[in-house]
Amino acid sequence: MSHSRHPRRHADAQHADAQHAGSPRAGAARGAAARTHDAVGTAAHRRQRHALVWYAAYGSNMSSRRLRYYLAGGRPPGNSRCYPGARDGRAPARSRALRIPGGVYFAGHSRAWGGGLALYDPQLPGAAAVHAHLITIQQFSDIAAQEMARTPGRDLDLAEVLGTGRAQLGPGRYETLLRAGPDVDGIPVLTFTAPWQAHQTPWRSPAPHYLALVVRGLREAYGWAPERTAAYLRELPGVRGEQVPAVVDRVYAIAAPRPARPTARPDIVLRPSPGVPGSLRPGRQG
Repeated sequence: MSHSRHPRRHADAQHADAQHAGSPRAGAARGAAARTHDAVGTAAHRRQRHALVWYAAYGSNMSSRRLRYYLAGGRPPGNSRCYPGARDGRAPARSRALRIPGGVYFAGHSRAWGGGLALYDPQLPGAAAVHAHLITIQQFSDIAAQEMARTPGRDLDLAEVLGTGRAQLGPGRYETLLRAGPDVDGIPVLTFTAPWQAHQTPWRSPAPHYLALVVRGLREAYGWAPERTAAYLRELPGVRGEQVPAVVDRVYAIAAPRPARPTARPDIVLRPSPGVPGSLRPGRQG
């Protein structure tokens, strides 16, 4: 991240350099200052990289198997796109079911899957069922970059979204960051979506393969029976009621995946918060 220099300090620094440019002591001081600046910048980048967020996945990334391609790279079955993956391809440290204010709808067109894409509108009534993945800011940045059709490799500056709840990085369908509800265990819940609201764009039904990933994610996160999953999907704008039974039946015909064990992550140390049984908070980061 870059920071603008204070104009008064910049002017004073230029004046001092002009007066003492020939002094060996001044040169040594400037060298030490530069090394200190580099060390501070590196430390700040390290803290940013290891800070944690809950990524609130509401579409295909509700499925941990699908999310793996955004982290480790590759081309998912039924998808025409090969994903470069994240700089850190490890699985999330934790994943959990979570409800956030608003709702999910389907609109636009997916070049990779065909059909409409899942989008999130915090202004819709009710609560969206999401699968929240505990990852680093670096991983969240790389997942978001791939969703935005950008090249991963650069950490997002989350100051605006953490401060105001919203940051629009561009006009595209996944280029708006949102702080999706209250923090969980002291860790912010973030997601990305389109800058418009559900009523401002035509709805479009998703392709069966894409919708199946949402079904897998709901089953994985919530353990719902087929009937409850189908009822949830029918309420989502853009979903055609007649397409739901076949997709749900196909997913539930396969044995339920075993609950994933928490991933061992040396860079993510979680310990119970004092006085709150079962809650987690980040420990000291490496």
